[in-house]
Amino acid sequence: MTTRAVMMGVGHYLPERIVPNSELEERIDTTDEWIRTRSGIERRHFVAEGQTTSDLATRAARAALDDAGLVADDLDAIILATSTADLTFPSAATMVQAAIGMTRGFAYDVQAVCAGFVFALANADALIRSGQAKRVMVIGAETFSRLMDWTDRTTCVLFGDGAGALILEAAEGEGKPSDRGILSTDLHSDGRYRELLYVDGGSSTGTTGYLRMQGKEVFRHAVEKLAETAHLALDKAGLCSADVDWIVPHQANLRIISATAQRMQVPMERVVLTVQDHGNTSAASIPLALSVGKARGQIKRGDLLVTEAIGGGLAWGSVVLRW
Repeated sequence: MTTRAVMMGVGHYLPERIVPNSELEERIDTTDEWIRTRSGIERRHFVAEGQTTSDLATRAARAALDDAGLVADDLDAIILATSTADLTFPSAATMVQAAIGMTRGFAYDVQAVCAGFVFALANADALIRSGQAKRVMVIGAETFSRLMDWTDRTTCVLFGDGAGALILEAAEGEGKPSDRGILSTDLHSDGRYRELLYVDGGSSTGTTGYLRMQGKEVFRHAVEKLAETAHLALDKAGLCSADVDWIVPHQANLRIISATAQRMQVPMERVVLTVQDHGNTSAASIPLALSVGKARGQIKRGDLLVTEAIGGGLAWGSVVLRW
């Protein structure tokens, strides 16, 4: 028998303010057609004044608890993937822990930018497999609208805010690809590429800074690395692309998603897409897509999913799981 981290509940939250491309046309030198053609994005959500990353994460956490039929103290741990925590410290995860009334266990943040949720899933899987935790909530939450340089027309139109949460629970499997739960993970990073995507602020500057991205280079690395990590994770699980019911990718750019699916030989009809409605929500994009995909009736119990993401660092990876 093998201990598996099995999905128990999922939820998400999006800020009330919806920002269509037409609104950005009034603010910067861009057009709806240009944004759609380059990214596939039609609209995104922005936080309200005073609304924080932990606020979004808390809403998503409560939705996931409701979906699982659990209460906060049923959890042993919270892992929150974010690059936009409320404060330098303490972690946003501990703020969520307090906000939902969780009085036991532990909570911490993971920072791997857009790949953060994949890294957090791998952390949760390891905690559950090792017996350190029975139930773990994994959250991705971001307020990237606050990192935008509104004079950088090629980048500021791509990002949005939101949060998604997934609850995992230890269950016994047979150690076969037919098991429910996380079947394999594959993680990578290469710090030589850090200048391709970064924020020019932090403790070294004493400022929050703005997001900087070399879009063409990020695109090239993304298509190559995402398809490769997905195949590696499938190989580890003893599966192949033909077994995949759904790719649930990081929702950064429709062209990247399409090119990756093509390399994996998976038709776009088997890709969960939310980028058109949410933009790039960084670490929140995969859990948002999981929650929306389930709500739409796309993702069903027993389906085989591949999630993959790449972000600043560069950091990238994938997870194969059976819903």
